[in-house]
Amino acid sequence: MESAILLVLAGLFGLALGGDFLVRGSVGIARRLGVSNLVTGLVIVGFATSMPEMVASVEAALLGSPGIAWGNIVGSNLSNSLLILGVTAVVMPIALTGLGRRDANVALVATVILAMLAWLQLSGTWTGIALLLAIVAYVYWRYNHPRAQEEGEADGSPPLHIGLAMLAFLAGLAALVVGGQALVTGAIDLARLAGVSETVIGLTVVAVGTSLPELAASIAAAFRGKPGLALGNVVGSNIYNILLIGGTTMVIAPGPLPTELTDFELPLLVLAASVLALVLWRAKRIGRIIGIVLVATFAAYVAVLFA
Repeated sequence: MESAILLVLAGLFGLALGGDFLVRGSVGIARRLGVSNLVTGLVIVGFATSMPEMVASVEAALLGSPGIAWGNIVGSNLSNSLLILGVTAVVMPIALTGLGRRDANVALVATVILAMLAWLQLSGTWTGIALLLAIVAYVYWRYNHPRAQEEGEADGSPPLHIGLAMLAFLAGLAALVVGGQALVTGAIDLARLAGVSETVIGLTVVAVGTSLPELAASIAAAFRGKPGLALGNVVGSNIYNILLIGGTTMVIAPGPLPTELTDFELPLLVLAASVLALVLWRAKRIGRIIGIVLVATFAAYVAVLFA
């Protein structure tokens, strides 16, 4: 038990450290290219902070533990939409001026597709390839068709030297790979020793652990007065988790999603994605009260899950 816990803790540390370096490097590269805050959050930071989920899910699929892989994907999106967005709003309310509306719609559609795949037990290599083609199409569309009123200006702070940015990116990637291997190995051992299903471990320990980079990036962006970066990070990460990581996982392990996700987690995920899209279209800001409600909902979800 002790060795499993130590592996999980070491893996979480590696993912947190690697995610931080990866985000710093990615943002440095994006600023050198003059990319706006929202697009940086959606395309660059959203991708970078999703790499812990990618590494953990791919490692789990390769080790024959698809429950951890898919639990990680669904749990990470719940963490993003409830815990991370909620904590960020409590720390610093997020002003909404048309930010991320179209992307929230994309995230909602992707979430519904994921739920349908689970409910209908559809799977296979070609299904995974279709998800991967969808993320390629999204990135191409988002990068080439921004709206000025949504995006905001590119960050004017001095960017990292391109060499340092690339070095940080590569160092972060290496730390993610090592940390992901340790986390998944420890999580599998922990699930077996504790008598808990691998899917539950994926939904909680692995999912929250791999979401630490999103939490750090969103809070830092909120403190710096960059709501587009904070919001884009959460929404973009949700899209990447389903299309990129889900697609990769299904190509590696073409089996269907665990049926236990269809009873509670996926309906809650669809509801969370729907509420987020509605808030972005109707509300002027995500304030502290909404943030507290989101965090409380996540806490109740974890309590129900273990109960």
